[in-house]
Amino acid sequence: MEDQTTTKSKPYTYAVGRRKEAVARVRLTKGKGENVVNGISIEKYFPSEAAKTKYLKPFHLTKSLDSYFVSVKVTGSGKSGQLDAVVHGIARALNAASDEFRQNLKRAGLLTRDPRVKERRKYGLAQKARKGKQSPKR
Repeated sequence: MEDQTTTKSKPYTYAVGRRKEAVARVRLTKGKGENVVNGISIEKYFPSEAAKTKYLKPFHLTKSLDSYFVSVKVTGSGKSGQLDAVVHGIARALNAASDEFRQNLKRAGLLTRDPRVKERRKYGLAQKARKGKQSPKR
């Protein structure tokens, strides 16, 4: 799913991050610029301080905060799932951009896709994945 592009053909590195139903398509570009998610500044899209520390974590681990910037298109899920998908995508893009970053990103667990997704609803049950219908006692 990752596509490492060279600076000769395209000036960016592309990667996909996923979490729950969210899919984040990340373009990592070398140089200075504004981090953008769906055409909005990343600070406005994820306004909390906790979110800020989370999406900057891959850059801090690789000591590349001022070296790269990202442009992200994210769809699906809620804000929390989207944030985790963006972090996963940024980490994968940094890994594709330089092999030196892999060890720190892997150790922090940012390259691993979180496999937890919503369980599907089974037929014959009451509106939930596992909740059964109540039966009469006698």
